[in-house]
Amino acid sequence: MIDKSDSSLSRMLSVLDLFSDQRLHWNAEDISEQLDVSLPTSYRYLKTLSDAGLLQRGSNAMFTLGPRIIVLDHYIRQADPVLQCGIPLMKELVLQTGFDCVVSSLRGDQLLDTYREFGSTPANLSYGRGRPRPLFKGGAPKVILAGLPTTQLHKLFDSHLAEIAEAGLPINWADFRRYYSQIRKSGFYFSNGELETNLAAIAVPLHQGEGEVIGALALVTTVNRMAVIDQSKLTPLIQRVASEISARLV
Repeated sequence: MIDKSDSSLSRMLSVLDLFSDQRLHWNAEDISEQLDVSLPTSYRYLKTLSDAGLLQRGSNAMFTLGPRIIVLDHYIRQADPVLQCGIPLMKELVLQTGFDCVVSSLRGDQLLDTYREFGSTPANLSYGRGRPRPLFKGGAPKVILAGLPTTQLHKLFDSHLAEIAEAGLPINWADFRRYYSQIRKSGFYFSNGELETNLAAIAVPLHQGEGEVIGALALVTTVNRMAVIDQSKLTPLIQRVASEISARLV
């Protein structure tokens, strides 16, 4: 038997999923239509979420995300074990290379950058903490997906065929799986103008100890700077740091 209170709570929380780069403001009428709930229910959702600080009311009865989100993000940063043990090592890597160092993770079917340590000449990244990245473009998602169990990778393949095709990847499952198997065997991925035309990156996976892939570590710089770097020397540096971070995640 379905608990109606759980269903109502889930529907209310889905209001938060409506916010995106494409739409940052919502009113009760549009939420009612989008979620297929009555207008009084929509107002109730907005009041409850606003009282919790998760939403705030602006002009013209439009709502945006609230200040509690910022507080929760602070707590997430403090509790993230990858950041707790990884930031000092990332700082050392940046000092050695001068490049930006970025850590990313997969949350459901969203690829998120969770921290960026700036290099001597910071790269102009369009993506940052909290802004979902394309799943099939760039070094970080490539090494993360390469380490997923076959069933999880297959699920992503089935539900994102249009994005896969747009990224120029194989749309046949066997070829798609083979493509990521090769990346897993290599242990790294070099991205050259793939996500953003002016940027290049070398990404390696982060593991939970010796087990599952939980994220990626990447060195990012401009295409021009990367072109004059000996990648055969750069790759072992980032692999060593990723191994040290992974070893501390016990």
